[in-house]
Amino acid sequence: MNFQEPLSGLIERIARALERLGPRAADTPDFEGHNAFVWQAETEGFLPIEDVNRVPLPLLKGIDRMRDTLLANTERFARGLPANNALLWGARGMGKSSLVKAVHGEVGRLKLVEIHREDIGSLPRLLGHLREQPGYRFILFCDDLSFEAPDTSYKSLKAVLEGGIEGRPPNVLFYATSNRRHLMPREMVDNERSTAINPGEAVEEKLSLSDRFGLWIGFHNCSQDEYLEMVRAYAEHYRLDIPDSVLKKEALAWALGRGSRSGRVAWQYIQDLAGRLGTAL
Repeated sequence: MNFQEPLSGLIERIARALERLGPRAADTPDFEGHNAFVWQAETEGFLPIEDVNRVPLPLLKGIDRMRDTLLANTERFARGLPANNALLWGARGMGKSSLVKAVHGEVGRLKLVEIHREDIGSLPRLLGHLREQPGYRFILFCDDLSFEAPDTSYKSLKAVLEGGIEGRPPNVLFYATSNRRHLMPREMVDNERSTAINPGEAVEEKLSLSDRFGLWIGFHNCSQDEYLEMVRAYAEHYRLDIPDSVLKKEALAWALGRGSRSGRVAWQYIQDLAGRLGTAL
């Protein structure tokens, strides 16, 4: 140590050393240059996504009513008009998350920010960052949202959706997908009812979370005809050279082997078919 060094210089060097030991500050997000991001809760940063994993909206078959509802809501928001937070719930593999990403790609002019389920507790901080960007409009997206018995982070979501002092910023819309209509397993609700002093109030506290979504869009298992429509749409779009009779027979056998019919199963069959035909998707 240089004992002749002025005290001010020593303090400055100590401060720089402490800065290096601390967590690195998050980079300023490039909202102008990218349209999709993943929220990084630990650094409070936004990871830009160069190529969003999605399919074109016209390829999503068998969900016309759901598509039209979400698309209209999103277009209103993009125009600066009132719009509702949306909960897309229901059967697995029926295109809930695919619809959110496809609608974002269709509408344009919006930024898509994905927050992971385990980072819901950081939602107030995330909204604070987006509130500071009034020149952009954001769709905040959480895929496969649900809560288990010991989890209390749902209270953060309740507050920012409607009930908090600040509430949701006017430039942010929240879309979530879930296999559960009320975002929690039935045994959790039943347990609250059986152990609470006032069962009705305990259950109401849990279920009021989904009430804060203005749109409930339900997805149900598809019929055989709807499943085949999905398969044919993919095959036509990617110009897969296969007779329709063979396509139908193979697609039904594939669904039988999986024990279900859904958009996800249709896409998995198409991937297998394209591989066998030597066609890149």
